[in-house]
Amino acid sequence: MHRRNFLIKTVLTAGSFGSLPLLVHSNTLSTPPDELMMIGPKEGYSPQVGTLVSMLNYNRSTIIAITKGLTIEQLDYLHDSKANTIGALIMHLGATEVFYQANTFEGRQDFNDTEKKLWDDAMNLGDAGRKNIKGHELKYYIDQITEVREKTLRELKKKDDKWLMEIDKKWSNEKRSINTYWKWFHVCEHESNHRGQIAWLKSRLPGAKASSE
Repeated sequence: MHRRNFLIKTVLTAGSFGSLPLLVHSNTLSTPPDELMMIGPKEGYSPQVGTLVSMLNYNRSTIIAITKGLTIEQLDYLHDSKANTIGALIMHLGATEVFYQANTFEGRQDFNDTEKKLWDDAMNLGDAGRKNIKGHELKYYIDQITEVREKTLRELKKKDDKWLMEIDKKWSNEKRSINTYWKWFHVCEHESNHRGQIAWLKSRLPGAKASSE
């Protein structure tokens, strides 16, 4: 019963995100609140690409909602010497998406020099991330990943379902095939994974209330 109540609460909380996250930063990212939890085709995209976009939009709304109101001190909080900060994890989401943009839209296997300057530390995290990603307000991080997402959505409007299903021969081998859809699905699951980390770190911030979940 407790688990069921938790799941219901999670869904209802996610639904309440709608008025905040995707209407604040960019019209490109706007999704009406009553459509945020509708996974499926979206106007302006081919059917499967639109379904992917609906998942990207929902995941991003939860990141923006869970970090709302965090201060610089909270974004920079380091739980221990091996942890990452919430600010660094937000940037890591952007870095990962930039890599998959380069890979799937341009056929590159790495950042270019300009991308490395902004995203290398965020991609690799570790000591470099702990040292260099700090001192920024939340708006800085959200603006960075929003700009990245805007590019993703613009480029996806140019693509079709055939492109999404294409197998990458460089990444595939005799044991497994990897297509473009999997790469962008991975962007989604990657964001979900780090949302869990952010939630855990948020619950460990100095002065945070004990969680019953």
